[in-house]
Amino acid sequence: MAESPPSQLEQSESPQNNTTPETFPCRKRIRHDAYTIGWTAARAMLDEEHEPLPTPRNDHNAYSFGSICGHNVVIACLPNMGTNPAATVATSMINTFQSIRFGLMVGIGGGIPSKVNLGDVVVSQPVADYHGVVQWDMGKLERGGQFVHTGSLNRPPNALLNASNLLKSNYEMYGSKINEYLDDVERRFPRLAPKYTRRQCLEDPLLVSKRRRRTSTEDHFMSNLWQTVITLIAYLLGLWAISPVIEENKRLSEKAEEAQTQREVTVHHGLIASGNKVVKDAQSRDSLDKAFGGHLLCVEMEAAGLMNDFPCIVIRGICDYAESGKEKSWQEYAAAVAAAYAKELLGCVQPSVVDAEDSAKAIMEKG
Repeated sequence: MAESPPSQLEQSESPQNNTTPETFPCRKRIRHDAYTIGWTAARAMLDEEHEPLPTPRNDHNAYSFGSICGHNVVIACLPNMGTNPAATVATSMINTFQSIRFGLMVGIGGGIPSKVNLGDVVVSQPVADYHGVVQWDMGKLERGGQFVHTGSLNRPPNALLNASNLLKSNYEMYGSKINEYLDDVERRFPRLAPKYTRRQCLEDPLLVSKRRRRTSTEDHFMSNLWQTVITLIAYLLGLWAISPVIEENKRLSEKAEEAQTQREVTVHHGLIASGNKVVKDAQSRDSLDKAFGGHLLCVEMEAAGLMNDFPCIVIRGICDYAESGKEKSWQEYAAAVAAAYAKELLGCVQPSVVDAEDSAKAIMEKG
C-alpha cells in the first residue's frame, strides 16, 4: 500500500517465457494458502518470483508473488493514496489469502526535521502512550473548542517488534544490510539504478543548510592559513617534499566525499501519524508533532486504514519534510530503502514463528 509513484519497482508480471537480466524466472507455482505474509512493497526485493495465481472476481487487487528469506510473500500496491483505499486492498488480500499472518506496509512518508533526514527509514514502534501509529485527523471537540485526538491504533505484532529490536542490536554490531540489498538490486535490474539505488545526485536541503552554517569565517581563515603554510614549505624545500602530503589530503578528501555519498541508511523507530489529508505545511507539521508530545517522526496517508484490524508494521522511507517545498526527487530512493529494510526485517523472523501466529483473517473476524 505504498504511495510511491507508479514505477518499475511495482510493475505488472513479466511474460513468463522471457527471462532477461531484469526479470525473475518464475520457478514455482504454489497454493493460495502457502502465502503467510502480505507485503506492500517492491518486487525487486524478492529472492525468487512465483507464477501468478487466479484471484476471485470480487478481488480487484493486482498481486505479485515470491519468496524472501524463506517466507512466501504476496505483494499488492495501492491504486490511490488514503486510508480507505488501504483498508480495501488489505481486506481483499486477507479474504483471498487466508493464511496471511501479518503485513508489512512499506512506502514513503514525510519526516519531521531535526529528527530524521531525507533517505532515512522510519519504523512504527510503540512510544509513550501510543502504539506506533496514530490517526491524526480522528478525534473529538471538547468543551472550549479543544480538539482531542482519539485515533491511537493497534500495536504491530510481537513477532515483528521482536525482529525489529533484534535488528537494532545487529546494526550496533555489524551495521545494516540495506546498501548491500540496494547493490544487489542494481546488479540484477540496472535500469532501476539511477533513481532507486543511488543517492549521489540527491540533495537534502536540511543537511546542506547545516553544512553552510558550519562554514564560518574562522573556518575560512584557518583553511587559507594552512594553504599558505603548505605553499611556503613547498617553496623552501621543493615540491617533492610536500607532494606526499598533498596526495594524502586529496585521498582523504575523496574518501570522505564517497562516505558522505554512500552513507549508511539511518533507521528510526517510533511514532507515525497517518491521515486522509496531505501534510505539506511546516507549521501544521510542527503542530502535529507538538500535539503528540514531540514523539512524531513521520507523517503518511495509508497506515490508519489498516492498523485497527490488520496486524502489520509500517515502514516508511523519508522522501520530504512535509512542507510547501516538498521534494519529489527522493521518492524512488526512499521507497527502495524502505523495501530493503523490510527485507532485512523478514530475515530476522523465523518461518516457524510466523506459522505459529493467528491468521490475519481470524484476528479481523474477532474484531
